[in-house]
Amino acid sequence: MPFIRMIHENEAEGKLAELYARIGRARGGVANVMKIHSLHPDAMEKHFELYRTLMFRRSELSRPLREMLGVIVSAHNQCSYCVMHHAEPLRAFGIEEKIIETLKEGKIHASLPEAEQEMLRYAVALTRRSAAEQVRIERLRTLGWSDRAILDGTLIIGYFNFVNRVVLGLGVELEADFFRTCRPDDTED
Repeated sequence: MPFIRMIHENEAEGKLAELYARIGRARGGVANVMKIHSLHPDAMEKHFELYRTLMFRRSELSRPLREMLGVIVSAHNQCSYCVMHHAEPLRAFGIEEKIIETLKEGKIHASLPEAEQEMLRYAVALTRRSAAEQVRIERLRTLGWSDRAILDGTLIIGYFNFVNRVVLGLGVELEADFFRTCRPDDTED
């Protein structure tokens, strides 16, 4: 049970009911990470838009890599809710289970391309120290990442550090049917 009141779909009215319907259409259901915002629908709406922008809109970072960033950041923050939610799409993308399990442990599998490994190392460094050294950014560039890709990665890393704290700080629990909200695509309204 979460630490604060959460309004469920069958109790929602007005803007909240509209948001639940919109999120449900886009994601296959409404995850508790969104429901925890139910007392503040404006915040829920902005959170959802940020999530969709970072995770589903155009970027040099592949969709699987974005999910990997979510898993490894969440593993380092010990946020099992987000680890589970973001490991699931990796399976749908056909990522090998050994890679997923390694990420869930907060580690980087050696079979991943070096550029992806470095982006994941950057995620760990930024999560653990809250700051990165310029040499790490230069290494990302050397491996072919553009400044836009580095920005996208940094935004995703920051997003997961934020959402991990919301989940852990408010006691958000994993849904029994969580996998239905974890599809790897995002349907536009």
